[in-house]
Amino acid sequence: MLPSALLADLQAAFPPERFYTDPADCYAYAYDNSRKIFPPDAVLFPANAQEVQHAILQCNRYKIPLIPRGRGTGTAGGSLPEIGGIALSMERMTSIISVDAANRVIVAEPGVLNQSVQDAAKPHGFFWPPDPSSAQFSSIGGNIATSAGGPHAVKYGTTREHVLGLKAVTGAGDLITTGCYTTKGVVGYDLTRLLIGSEGTLAVITEATLKLSALPEVMTGITAHFCNLASCTEAIVKIMALSRLPSALEFLDAGSLNLIRGKYPSLLPPDAQAMLMIEVDGSANDIAASVAAIITACQSEGLIAAKEVGDTATLWKARKALSPLLREIAPKKINEDVVVPVSSLPHFLNGVTQLCAHYRISNVNFGHAGNGNIHVNLLVDPDNSDEIARAMQCLDEIFDLVIQLRGTLSGEHGVGSEKRAFVTKEIDPTTLDLMRNIKRLFDPNDILNPGKLFPYPR
Repeated sequence: MLPSALLADLQAAFPPERFYTDPADCYAYAYDNSRKIFPPDAVLFPANAQEVQHAILQCNRYKIPLIPRGRGTGTAGGSLPEIGGIALSMERMTSIISVDAANRVIVAEPGVLNQSVQDAAKPHGFFWPPDPSSAQFSSIGGNIATSAGGPHAVKYGTTREHVLGLKAVTGAGDLITTGCYTTKGVVGYDLTRLLIGSEGTLAVITEATLKLSALPEVMTGITAHFCNLASCTEAIVKIMALSRLPSALEFLDAGSLNLIRGKYPSLLPPDAQAMLMIEVDGSANDIAASVAAIITACQSEGLIAAKEVGDTATLWKARKALSPLLREIAPKKINEDVVVPVSSLPHFLNGVTQLCAHYRISNVNFGHAGNGNIHVNLLVDPDNSDEIARAMQCLDEIFDLVIQLRGTLSGEHGVGSEKRAFVTKEIDPTTLDLMRNIKRLFDPNDILNPGKLFPYPR
């Protein structure tokens, strides 16, 4: 329950169509793609930075949690109001403030969709490289909150590499400006990169200055099918050692291929046990040499076929169908986005196979192999408590393997609430305490997205 004085203040400051208190209206903001449900006590829709600031100051006054939210496409529970409070939906702040083609910059509010940024940049010959699978529906505020990546991160990097500056309101209610308008700038601490990936725990972003990249002249695709996993992972390592990197390098294991066969029966060789979907972009002069080098790198005894395919749209249609297909065949999937060094992929994937066999858990793996970013999917029945317990033991050991290989527990989904119990595997206590102190400096009353990112204190 929210204090009546807080309700009265917010009702005076926000029109009813931008302040929901009816539980039926609020329910749509109770969940994200993690499929867990925590209803907020109310939902606010600010229209500008001043309204964000007002909401934060009032929540500080009454010590009420305020949970920033984009479009709810995250998978790690980062926008869930676990202990109630107010969901702060940024979906009404949708202005593209400026498109500065001469300087390759777009300035936009946080509710602007990733796809809208692409549409605004394309007529000028540019694009914004972060491309999560939810790009058509996710907002740039959400992309920034998790430092979203996607298939093209192998060549272009994640969101952190493509944001020049931010405007935000801290958890204390202070308006701040970070970064600069230029691609070079070393004045002061890099607070922009601190806020990117902080999942709304430090400040609420109200404006972002985005760095654009030039659209490539030519784009083509390559498919490579292998009769075993070892040959496929060997090819990944060789491809990533080339002087010209592919713009995307996606890996699919046997389980993934079986799912695709069910939907697109003629797309794959019947004996393929692993597959690479590769995209190459660049100048017309260079593309043929890049394709030839990648196909050569795929050569091995386990290669069934490697060939160029001009229709990259079909490739991505099949790849992006995987997550929905998994939802259809498994009542619940535990979906992790771990990252290991590319050279460690063979060791890691073999280890996952062995662990899943030991714990008798069905498993499907796919992901952005060029970064070593693999989406490990453990398929379980939520009504089978024994299977859930075995899956969690399996996951714990998978995370141990990731850390042993000098990897990280999340490449692009974030920590949210789903991974916080495992954070101490990766971050030592001294460093965690420093991070908590930073959180207290930005948000002294712990009202912004409380409980996310960090395991509960000792």
